[in-house]
Amino acid sequence: MDRRTLLKNALALPLLPYALTTDAFAAVPFVRARPGMKGWPSDDDWAALGRKVGGRLSVPRSPFLGDNATRAEAIAEAGNPFYIGDQPALTQTSGWFGAWDSRPSAWALTAENAQDIAAAVEFAGRHRVRLVVKGGGHSYQGTSCGADTLLVWTRRMNGIALHDAFVPAGARPGTVPEHAVSVGAGAMWIDAYDAVTTRGGRYVQGGGCTTVGVAGLVTGGGFGSFSKAFGSAASQLLEAEVVTADGRIRVVNAFRDPDIFWALKGGGGGNVGIVTRLTLRTHDLPGRFGGVSAAIEADSDEAYRALATEALRFYRDALCNPTWGEQMRFGHDRTLTISMVFQGIDKATAERTWAPFLAWVAARPAYALRRPLRTLDVEARHFWDAAFFRKYAPQLIVQDDRAGASERHFVWKGDRDQVGWYIHAYASAWLPGRLLADATLDALARALVEAAAQSSVELHFNKGLYGAPQEALAATRDTATHPAVLDAFALAIVGHSGAPHYEGLPGATVDTAQAKRGAASVRAAYQRLRRVAPGAGSYVSESDYFQADWQDAFWGDNYRRLLATKRRHDPERVFVVHHGVGSEDTNT
Repeated sequence: MDRRTLLKNALALPLLPYALTTDAFAAVPFVRARPGMKGWPSDDDWAALGRKVGGRLSVPRSPFLGDNATRAEAIAEAGNPFYIGDQPALTQTSGWFGAWDSRPSAWALTAENAQDIAAAVEFAGRHRVRLVVKGGGHSYQGTSCGADTLLVWTRRMNGIALHDAFVPAGARPGTVPEHAVSVGAGAMWIDAYDAVTTRGGRYVQGGGCTTVGVAGLVTGGGFGSFSKAFGSAASQLLEAEVVTADGRIRVVNAFRDPDIFWALKGGGGGNVGIVTRLTLRTHDLPGRFGGVSAAIEADSDEAYRALATEALRFYRDALCNPTWGEQMRFGHDRTLTISMVFQGIDKATAERTWAPFLAWVAARPAYALRRPLRTLDVEARHFWDAAFFRKYAPQLIVQDDRAGASERHFVWKGDRDQVGWYIHAYASAWLPGRLLADATLDALARALVEAAAQSSVELHFNKGLYGAPQEALAATRDTATHPAVLDAFALAIVGHSGAPHYEGLPGATVDTAQAKRGAASVRAAYQRLRRVAPGAGSYVSESDYFQADWQDAFWGDNYRRLLATKRRHDPERVFVVHHGVGSEDTNT
């Protein structure tokens, strides 16, 4: 055997288990219809589907390409994520350089119930049309749009109901009832938080960005500001209504179709079915929520490494616990930006917690406080209360100010920069808790600083469960999310993006040179992080579109079980998304 053949075989060995399990799909070659090609449904076929769903089938058009009035409104609202989400032809991410651009689907179903979705699934399976699903429309991977697809748009399916004593269907006798909330697939997290926390006085573990869709977050795994205390969003799932590839409307839970239920908990959206309703566990509400913010600049690379080491040590000793969440950002300009939240303590306690670290910084002339530490706290019930923030802290939120818009809808001001963003590159890596040990702390700090010299690095502590309580760890362990999350103290994120790139939006051009430079810097930073954490897993919902080892990176050992479930319930691959389970030989 020559050297080249030997190397090729060696490189193929790690992928052999996936190759063997995907052979089951070989008996059903993946073929799908495209507009203008043989097999694409006729006008009569589409009309028949439209009648079956009560006329709620249409050809979506970008408002940026509409008549003068429509276009003017779209341009004026281009920075409003609620407006973007209300358009079936738009997505919150406008594309990814070298990968995909946001384009309307060929047809869109404005679904109002599970029966509508079942009709679309049956139609797509019969005609080999690719389906995409959009609730919040935040997918970085472009999984909720495509010019040759049928869109299932769930925006109107946004009902919410609270339960004081929920028991899953088919549960064993003696199953203990739980507080829960049932949420329609089209609801955003601001809707859920308003119902559960502001009005209901309880807590549900969701996402940090208020306009993210509930269903997409849960099926992707899902983390919010307080996941270090409560676990992932997927781990809260008690039951789901889902339409599977055979067109059946199923209610799945730990007792009914448990394999589908498990796959929905972090196995990725659009892999084994389309979720129409979710029921999530709710928790007693902590007394107070709050946050701290600051920015510290170092005057040299050496001082920056020392600052990084001390910040990580301080995090390990004082913050790596259920009380604290969110992030620190290591900027390429030698600035450490702190944006963290807390639960269950008050402002005074939070300030005492941070005092030793601030004293360390103040004692060293190499550092300057570009933004002094600021601490805020509120009664937890007001944390997503739009009326409260309008009155007491309007500078922190941006309201949906359209005529007739819900007064309860707002987005955090810090999340506005993601509205319509065009991604140049993005990557994430779970960093294991062992790196916080004294023996490896300096190496970790050096890796972060050297990576940040290429592209700023954010450590999202709430997206790693090292330091979480055993109950949260056990619940998250029983999900399809990569097991690396259980021992990760943080998810490291590196990204680069540009302005919105919607077709028809004035000035919507891509600076190719800038995009290439940004992508190269992200790759370099990510590679540096992987040197200190080789084989680190990646969070599927915030990952590299071009991830080479995506099966292992997204799901680790859970991928085999997910693939078996996919093969069992969707052998003809009615549901296919980019780098989704069972998508190895497809092109989306």
